[in-house]
Amino acid sequence: MATSVTEAKRPTGLKLPSFGVQVLIGLVLGVALGLLARTMGADGVDATTGEVDPNWLTETLSTVGGTFVTLLRAVVPPLVFLAIVASIANLRDVTGAARLAWKTLAWFAITALIAVAIGITLGLVLQPGEHTSVAAEAASAPSTTGSWLDFLTGLVPANVLGLEGSAGDDGSVSMSFNVLQILVVAIATGIATLKVGEAADPFLGFVRSALAVVQKVLWWIILLAPIATIGLLGNAVASYGWDALGSLGTFTLAIYAGLLIVLLGVYPALLRLNGLSVKQFFSGAWPAISLAFVSRSSVGTMPVTESVTERNLGVPRSYASFAVPLGATTKMDGCASIYPAISAIFVAQFFGLDLSITDYVLIAFVSVIGSAATAGVTGATVMLTLTLSTLGLPLEGVGLLLAIDPILDMGRTAVNVTGQALVPTLVAKREGILDQAAYDAPRGRGAWRDEPATEPAASLPRPSHASA
Repeated sequence: MATSVTEAKRPTGLKLPSFGVQVLIGLVLGVALGLLARTMGADGVDATTGEVDPNWLTETLSTVGGTFVTLLRAVVPPLVFLAIVASIANLRDVTGAARLAWKTLAWFAITALIAVAIGITLGLVLQPGEHTSVAAEAASAPSTTGSWLDFLTGLVPANVLGLEGSAGDDGSVSMSFNVLQILVVAIATGIATLKVGEAADPFLGFVRSALAVVQKVLWWIILLAPIATIGLLGNAVASYGWDALGSLGTFTLAIYAGLLIVLLGVYPALLRLNGLSVKQFFSGAWPAISLAFVSRSSVGTMPVTESVTERNLGVPRSYASFAVPLGATTKMDGCASIYPAISAIFVAQFFGLDLSITDYVLIAFVSVIGSAATAGVTGATVMLTLTLSTLGLPLEGVGLLLAIDPILDMGRTAVNVTGQALVPTLVAKREGILDQAAYDAPRGRGAWRDEPATEPAASLPRPSHASA
């Protein structure tokens, strides 16, 4: 029987809580320390810059959380490239691979449409832009914006690594990466390996070995998640407190209401309609959901999502290794559907602008088609600016919402990752390739293990002819 990482590593006689419980403990401690740091006040004001100097506790929480996020970002470029190339290569061992791919994309679109419809409805019912005390002076255009032209030109890789450099005022050069460009390079490379055939086998062997190594490093980073939870959530509470939430209370309520409706209403309904246990799904997917809430990174959570989708939910590896990486970069019901829909309505109401039926249709269109635009950034700012620019709404409205974005992003990412595990499960069930015994198995065994799956993907049974 498999054991979890914490169980496998613990000394004899020492009983540590499970990984999920450790994360929950981190959440509680993070809120407590964040409130304590906020009551301590600031250490003063920098005489040169005029910025407020945080106290030692806030600085410590920020450093702990920021270090974890930096470590995650460091492994994202090789992880995305290797995972996508390997997943596309695995499709040659899958019977009816094209059918599975189209089914996956269809369910991505179906769930996104449902989510954006819920977002629009909540925005119209709760009218968050009419019930806010945020000052108009807070309106400001973001430094990073999204447009359809930027999205299309951003698809063209500047280099094979998808790296971008920027010079600072002090002469320093900082490097960043564009996940969307890495995705394009990886897809092209994966398709090329399929076309080359046997000649590409040595390259694929290297890719799979390198992926195993990168995943191992990532597992070590993920083990820090309970500690990182304290820093990330504590810093958010210390920095923003409840003041910003109070001024945007109705907006925050609308966002989290939409997220909960999708998470606890829509997803369970889809599971029941397909004859699957809701309890088994959420207990199996919980490690990925909890990590997503803490890390605010779908890509960083991807190995855990793939692991629980395969081992707990019974999705065949050769299909999961394709669907989950694809979903981690394009399937975002929280960031790309609920959030931009409610936010666009908020901005329109705040500035006294009326939206037509055509505008609501455009919101739905952007949510389904433009969700890949969020692949290159952390959070949903680019997706929101893409939506606002498509509707012709003031981009300055983004500045009204940035103060509470980290708090909202936790819930958004958790819903994103849940959907990324849900869709492969539904498709596998409808195609007759789901391992029902693994799905229904007791969750006493480890929800995920630290060693990545490296053995060759097994071929799948021929899919049935269930409808989409």
